[in-house]
Amino acid sequence: MLSVFAKEINAFFSSLIAYMVVAVFLLMTGLFMWVFSDTSVLNYNFAVLDQLFAIAPLVFLFLIPAVTMRSFAEEKQKGTIELLFTKPLSTLDILLGKYLAAVTLVLFALLPTALYYYSIYTLGSPPGNLDTGAIMGSYIGLILLAGVFVSIGILASALTDNQIVAFILSAFLCFFFHWAFAYIAAAPIFTAKYDLLIQKAGISYHYASISKGVIDTRDLVYFVSMIAFFLYTTYLILERRK
Repeated sequence: MLSVFAKEINAFFSSLIAYMVVAVFLLMTGLFMWVFSDTSVLNYNFAVLDQLFAIAPLVFLFLIPAVTMRSFAEEKQKGTIELLFTKPLSTLDILLGKYLAAVTLVLFALLPTALYYYSIYTLGSPPGNLDTGAIMGSYIGLILLAGVFVSIGILASALTDNQIVAFILSAFLCFFFHWAFAYIAAAPIFTAKYDLLIQKAGISYHYASISKGVIDTRDLVYFVSMIAFFLYTTYLILERRK
């Protein structure tokens, strides 16, 4: 697993992929945080990072599929997937190596946002007057969300040998599992009881819950289960091909 992980990390950072991901993520979140008047924190009366955690899932919707689309699609397109399977590595080693490498790249993109936290911290009146617990909870939720999106992207890449198709499929699935359930629950055909059940099936419900700063085990179980489900499905697809 470590050899696959190192290979993927090296591939990311020896090309423009890693730097473009970080640059685009920081550019998009920075514009919403500091520039656009409707969402700029400078126009708020409170020291919060809500804008970052509100826009980040939407940015991830496009960036993470761009990162993961090459994971297996490129291997199949070039015909190197068979060579990879002949090495003394299990299917699980290959899968986890590629998954962890993609997650590491996303976490690398999140690191510079610590500057946002420091800026908000100093802008508080008095300095440091902000809800650190809620912000830390939101970061945990964002990391878990990235983990789910990466697992979806890896699955989409394993389903096809075309990177563009993998990107589109991954973006669609990420959108569906994050936002679609909230829209479905809002349909007038469901009663209040079923509305809540449908909302709980979507990622956005649990992401919003963790973002309040309360780490509920039910939310953690949901995210871990989603990651395990998509990775296991990918594992079955790879085993069948193998």
